[in-house]
Amino acid sequence: MVLSQPTDGTRWRCTLCGNLTRFDVTRTSRVREYVHLDLAGEPTVEEREVLGDRVESVRCRWCNAVDQVELVDRPDSGS
Repeated sequence: MVLSQPTDGTRWRCTLCGNLTRFDVTRTSRVREYVHLDLAGEPTVEEREVLGDRVESVRCRWCNAVDQVELVDRPDSGS
C-alpha cells in the first residue's frame, strides 16, 4: 500500500486506535547531493535536491498496526 504524504490540509490517522501523532514511516527517496570534502576527507552535504520521495508503509507507534493509516482533513483546514 502506497500512502501519500500529509499536506497543509491533511494529516495521518490510525484507523484502529485513532493515533494522530506517532508513526514509523518507511520511505524510498532519490536525492542529488553536493558533497564537500574537507582536507581531512570528512564529507559535508551542502546542497540536497529531492528527485523523488515515496512512502512505502506507515506503522502506528501506539497500537503497532501496519498499513492501517489514512489521510484525514486537519480541523483547521476549512475542508
